[in-house]
Amino acid sequence: MKISFLSFTILLGCLFINPVNVMALHHEPQTEQEQQGGKMPSNEGIVVSFMDAAGYTYMELENSGHRFWIAAPTTKVNKGDHIRFVESMVMTNFTSKTLNRTFSTLIFVTSTEVKK
Repeated sequence: MKISFLSFTILLGCLFINPVNVMALHHEPQTEQEQQGGKMPSNEGIVVSFMDAAGYTYMELENSGHRFWIAAPTTKVNKGDHIRFVESMVMTNFTSKTLNRTFSTLIFVTSTEVKK
């Protein structure tokens, strides 16, 4: 395929001169204003219930009406806490022998943070 000098120049101009395209590729963290609008990132939730077992804290979180479970290294939490977490692995039909319970989906996380 042969590209003319003019086509090549136009292509370079589009890539380097148009900052809108460059900014669209850059991911900005969510602002507090967006968070206050009711939109919570997918790695956050409000604690609905929790239980400790075998070195883990199992937390049921709610985010935008969706409830899900995470398992984190033992963590001190309370109902109503706003939790941010770092996802490690998602397990389906995970059975906890200690709790004698099967979770349809359980997200194992490496760390959690209680947001203030």
